[in-house]
Formats: sequence, structure tokens, C-alpha cells
Amino acid sequence: MAFKSLTADAIVAESPDRLLRDLSRRRIPDVLPHQAEIMRAYAELPSNLPDVALQLPTGSGKTLVGLLIAEWRRRKYQERVVYLCPTRQLVHQVVEQAQERYGLSVATFVGSQRDYSPVSKTDYQQAERVAVTTYSSLFNTNSFFNNADIIILDDAHAAENYIAQHWTLRIERLNTDHAGLHQALCAILAPYLAAHDLARLRGEWEDVVDRTWVDMVPAPIFMEIKQQLIEILDVHAQGKLAFPWSTLREHLDGCHIYLSPQDILIRPLLPPTFSHQPFVSARQRIYMSATLGAGGDLERLTGRKAIHRLPAPTGWDTQGVGRRFFIFPGMSLESDEATKLRLELMQRAGRSVVLVPSDAMAQATIELIDESIKLKVFEAEDIEISKADFVSTKDAVAVIANRYDGVDFAGNECRLLFIEGLPKAMNSQERFLMSRMGANVLYNERVQTRVLQAIGRCTRSLEDYSAVVICGDELPDYIADIRRRKYLHPELQAEIEFGVKQSKDTDTENLIENFDIFLANDQRWEDANRMIVDGRAKAEQEALPAINDLANAVQWEVDYQTAMWRKDFVAALSAAERVLGTLSSEELRGYRALWNYLAGTAAYRGAQEGIAALDAKARLYFSTAYKSAPDISWLSRFARFQTPESIDANAVDATLLLQVERMAAELSRLGATHDRAFAKLERQIIEGLSSPETFEAAQVELGKLLGFISGKEESEGSPDPWWICGEQCIVFEDYVNTTENGELDVTKARQASSHPDWMRAHVPAAVSCRITPTLVTPARFIRTAALPHVETLSLWKLSDFLTFARTALETVRTLRATFFEQGDLIWQAQATGMLKAKGLDFAGVVARLAQCRVADAMTSR
Repeated sequence: MAFKSLTADAIVAESPDRLLRDLSRRRIPDVLPHQAEIMRAYAELPSNLPDVALQLPTGSGKTLVGLLIAEWRRRKYQERVVYLCPTRQLVHQVVEQAQERYGLSVATFVGSQRDYSPVSKTDYQQAERVAVTTYSSLFNTNSFFNNADIIILDDAHAAENYIAQHWTLRIERLNTDHAGLHQALCAILAPYLAAHDLARLRGEWEDVVDRTWVDMVPAPIFMEIKQQLIEILDVHAQGKLAFPWSTLREHLDGCHIYLSPQDILIRPLLPPTFSHQPFVSARQRIYMSATLGAGGDLERLTGRKAIHRLPAPTGWDTQGVGRRFFIFPGMSLESDEATKLRLELMQRAGRSVVLVPSDAMAQATIELIDESIKLKVFEAEDIEISKADFVSTKDAVAVIANRYDGVDFAGNECRLLFIEGLPKAMNSQERFLMSRMGANVLYNERVQTRVLQAIGRCTRSLEDYSAVVICGDELPDYIADIRRRKYLHPELQAEIEFGVKQSKDTDTENLIENFDIFLANDQRWEDANRMIVDGRAKAEQEALPAINDLANAVQWEVDYQTAMWRKDFVAALSAAERVLGTLSSEELRGYRALWNYLAGTAAYRGAQEGIAALDAKARLYFSTAYKSAPDISWLSRFARFQTPESIDANAVDATLLLQVERMAAELSRLGATHDRAFAKLERQIIEGLSSPETFEAAQVELGKLLGFISGKEESEGSPDPWWICGEQCIVFEDYVNTTENGELDVTKARQASSHPDWMRAHVPAAVSCRITPTLVTPARFIRTAALPHVETLSLWKLSDFLTFARTALETVRTLRATFFEQGDLIWQAQATGMLKAKGLDFAGVVARLAQCRVADAMTSR
């Protein structure tokens, strides 16, 4: 065999955009002007700039730009280049585009490292081909890509969980492999949790709102159980859990523990990417995203302090991508009607895509399709390597769970997209900061980007068009809310406004007719489209609130995480103080409270390490955290535990704060886009309380609406409904099938008085509660023989209870009018004040009941 000749150094174009012309296998004539513009701007930057971000909106050809920059760097500087994608499906999608459209030869790396092709490994190591792989291939404990010169992060806006998972230990309650570990952790946390919170953690709850519960273990408690935690995890963290545990074990001071009914999550606030050599040792990291934001979110999710941004090409601030026709079935249709509409639209469209937030919902959707219309169904794994089978099938539905971005269906591949559920909080940390800490503003950019990516799955270029059907509890409220609309792209504002108008006050027939017109894309749609174009011209996009403060704070946030990871608590405290110095906007009150708590945490750990002067600072910052946001129940509870001297006599009742949080969750579940669900529940309660047969069921629903844990069990010896809030409980004996002349007999008196014992024995949330057994009745009399059994029994006259219920419904309806989202501190403050003033706060109700005992208020005979 003859020796192979050495390849002479090739002449490389001065910028990446010119490289495409030298690729003989390409199937496109040239790059577009806006693509050339951003690639030339990149080429003019210093070649060793550590972190660069390119904003390339949907439809602007982001993949081509990234691949050409990667190939240009490889050829010009003989560098090893790694191109990262969030998922395997996207790796295959990028590779297919590189080879079939652009004429580029790249190396594919998916699966386990032992399955990597020797040829591909050699090509990458010798800088002969760009490596295309997943984020998880780089962010693991033994990455093959430990010597990359250039790292390109595609879809960087979606990278947070893929990056953070390297430093995230997630113990799932329903994962059989985690069962022993979860049980052991519950045991060490039990002494520090309220009974109802421990029940939630173990997967026991009263109603659907409890499923959304999330909590964070305060730092002092975390440090108290730290050694037990290490010993348990050393034994139980096996298999896949062993890898994240190995990265976290020596750095727990820089982590937090989050609790939910789904999992126990241990992770740092920000990913400490500075500690991961395969990432940090690269000469340059290039972040590509449809939106980079202006509030430092990219820096937070990648753990980098300063990323140089190249803005979107000229003109993309007003011109959108393709055309979306939004349909909101829930604005006019009942649930069963909306389901029939979905099935009918699927049949008319031929091919459609359904994005859902969970595997369970995906399975339910698949079963519905199979039972009703029997279209061929494709799941995520069916299109992982290629979507060719799907797009070649005339009548098909792709049902994809937990994937709101990345999977593209351009052109005729799909004209109908269903989105169910809001891709809002993707893990327990995000849920805690949003719903419990009032830090929604922090995630405005991130959530908005996720939503934008979801609705753009089928509109990838100017000529694309797709109907987007918005379903679920939260997503229609989020997209249609006029208070959020001003922060969106003008094109999208106009599309949403048009869709909302067409979806209100209509019926199934009209919705189908409009869909057919849109799908035909003829003159009739052109007339409708003109309304959207006119609306776009009038709309302006505003900046999200407090965006400058967030941008200015991020470098110090990264410094804080770095210092905590290194156990440099003095430096961490200094960084936290710098963060607090930048967070001045009123909208950041919850986030500022969090950073006071984090400053206190750094000082607390420093004091534990022997720096005595920091003990006073820890108490100061913990106290300030509470005082800066007293309407946050978590901070109120923490302040009472740590710094009771900081709580003044006028502080908001902690039980009331919990009530308001649960009320917000209930209102969020009922939805704000239309009044139908709330009005239906309101009528159910009003009518239910008017009849003895339905009184108890209505009483349960009234309790839930007021933010109480409310339940009823039908079993021998069980009480009537109960309401629980914080450490207090009211358990009812409803004697309403009588008149004022009725009388309480011995049997009923004994039953009512025994209810507290039953509650402690059967309801975990009531175990440590102060229980108030309460009789609800119109009766005025009691048998003399029953008197010895009613010493602790309170009376709530039926007429007074019905007045209370009317006041409650009127108040909740008033509060609903201004409700925006969970974690809205302004609304929470309004709600606490109004509930207190109306006598609807739980502690106030209990206090009034204590003043009205059956033995004193009823006449014996």
C-alpha cells in the first residue's frame, strides 16, 4: 500500500460566511445576508474572547451559522471543536443538515462513550472534523471531550437543566431504585417538618393543590443534618446517583435542598461550571440562542460572569417568522367539547404535533387518539434519529413529552401544533423561587423563551404557517394575559390578539371553519392575515421589569456561588452584599429577600467555621430577609425559628400567609383567561350549601377555595369535612337536616367530641394541630344528657356559616380580579389584608369559634 500524502495547509476564508462557497456538496446557493452579517461580526472579534453569544432568532438559520463558525475555527486554527445539542434527536437533526444540506462532514457522538466510533474519535482528536454531541456528553464525570478548544452551545436558552444536572442529585419518590434513599432522607427531615409537609414529601396529600407544594430546607437545619446526610448518601447513592453525588459530596455548603411530593433535590443555586475542566479550559465558548435576553439569564444558567453578546441581525426586531393562528378552545368550550375539537382538527390537518408536560399525559393522549380516531402515533423515540417516517405518513400525530423546544417541523411537515401545559418551572428549585419566594421576575426571560420555543416548533421560516392550539390550565392564561403581551415580539402580540378574538364567544363549528380557512391559505385567510399585519404595525415591545438590575447583579451572583463552592464564606458574603447593592427595583422584593437570606447563610457558615464576628451578621441578614418580604410564608416561618426577636407584634400571621399561598395555587388551577371554571365552582358551592344532601361536598370545596387543606372521608366513624391551615384544624359535625327546634342528642354529641382523636389517627396533616371540633346546625337545643360530651365543642350557627360562605365567595371573586400569578407579592399582601379584614383568615375563624361553645350557646332540655 502506498504511503498517504500529507495535506498542504489550505487557505481559509477571512470569515465563516465565505466558507460555504467552497463546499461542493452543499444544496443551498449561499448564506443569507443576515447570516453573513452576524458571521462577519463574529470574525472581527478577538479570536481568544472566552465567552461569546450570538442571538439568532427562530428562522434565521442558526444551525448553519453555528456549523460554519465551527468549521471555520477548525480549519483556520486547527482547533478541536465540539458542537453541543440538548438531545440526541437534535444531534441527529444537526448532523443531517450538515451533511445533506450544507455539504459539511462532521463526527457524530451519541450514546455511551464506549460506543463512540474509533474513526470519529480520531477525526475529532486530530481536529479533522467537528464533533456534534449532547450537553450530557460534556457535562459528566468522565467526558471524552476534555480537551476541546472551542465549545459551541446550540439552543443555549434550553441548556440550564442539561448543564446543571452534572451538579444535581434528584431523589425521585416514585423511582423504585431510589425508594430506600428517599425513605431514609424523609426520616432525618421528619423532626424539622410540619406533619402535613412531611405527608406531602412522602406522597400523601389532601387535594391536587398539594401536588404543587415545594419547600427548601433552611441553611441552619441543612448544616445540622449534613453529616447524617453524607452518611446516608454514601450508602444509598448508587448507580446513576453516584455520579452527581461525587461532584456534590465535598461541596454541600454551596448547595440547597428542595422538597416536593415528586422528589428531594440537592443542587447549587447556579451551576459551578468553573469547576468543570472540560468546559472551563476551552479557549472559547460560543452560545447560540433564539433569544439572549438582557437580564443576565444566560450567565446564570451557564455559570459564567461575562458573556460578550452579538445582537440579532438588523430587522428581526419587527419581522416575525412564519404565521401562527392561535386557537384557545377553553375560552368558549367545555372540557369534553374541547377534546372533540382537538380530535376533529387532527383528522382535518393530516399530520399534527402534540407537546405535553409529562409521560402520563402523553400516554393518555395516545390512548385517546387510538380509541377515537386511530391515527398513527409517533413518540419521541420514534423520531429521535429521523422524522422521515412521520413526515411521509399522511395521517399521523407526534406526541412528545417534556420537550418544548428543539424538534422542528417546518414547511408541509406539520401545520397543526397542540401545546398542553406551561413549561414554566422545570425543577423544584425554580418552583420554589417562583411560588414560595416571590422571585418570578428572575425567571421572566427564561419562561418567556420556553414558551416562544414551544409555539414556534412548526414555523421555522418566513413561508411557514401553523395553527397553534393552546390547552391546559396555566398556558392559556400565560399566553393570553394582556399584562404579559407587551413584553412579546410585535408580530406575536398581533397573532395572540387575533387568536383570542376568534376564540371568544364562539362554538366548535366556527372554530373548525376558521381552521379550514387558515389551512387553505387562500384569499379568505389573506383578508384575516391583514388584520394581524395591521396589529403588528401598532404594537411595541417593552423591556421586562427590573431587567437592568438583574443584569448588573449576575456577575456577583456567580462570584457568590464560586465562593460558597470553595467554602470561602467571607468572599461569599461580600459577593452577596454586592448583589444586594444592585437589586433596587420594587419588582425584585422577593429576589432581594432571597439574597438577604443567602448573605445570612454565608455569614452563618463563616460563624460556624470560627469567624465570631459573622454571627451577628447572620442574624442581621436573616432578619432583614423577613422584614423585606414579610408576606412570604417561608421567610416568616424561618424568621420565627431563627430570629424571633425580629418579629414584631404586627407581623402577618404565618398561618394566613400559608392560606394565601394555597388560595393562589387554587386560583391558578381554576384559570384566569375566562370566568367559566370559577363561576361553575361558585355555583356548585352556593347550591350545595342549600341542601343537606350536598352540604358537606360544598363545604369541602369552600375550604379549598379559601386556601385550606380541606377534605372528607366516607368511612365508619369518620367526621364530616375538615379544614386545616398551618398548625390549626377545624373538624365539622354537620347537623343541618333539622330546624331551629331541633336538638343535639347524646349520640351526635359523642361523635362530634371524638372527631379530634379520629383526625390525629387518620389524617397526617392533623397530627400536630390544635383541633377545634365544631357543630354546624340551625338547632337551638341540646339534650341534658349530651352536655357532659360537649365541653370542647364549638358552635357555628348555620345562618352564620352561610353568611360566612357568601362573604368568602364575594371576597375570593374580588381577589381573583387582580390575581396575576403565584408568587405575586403585591397580590399576596392585598389578599392577606382583605381576608383579615373580612374575618376569613383561619386564625380569626378559630378564635371566634372558641368564643361560642355549644354548652353555652344551646339551650338544654
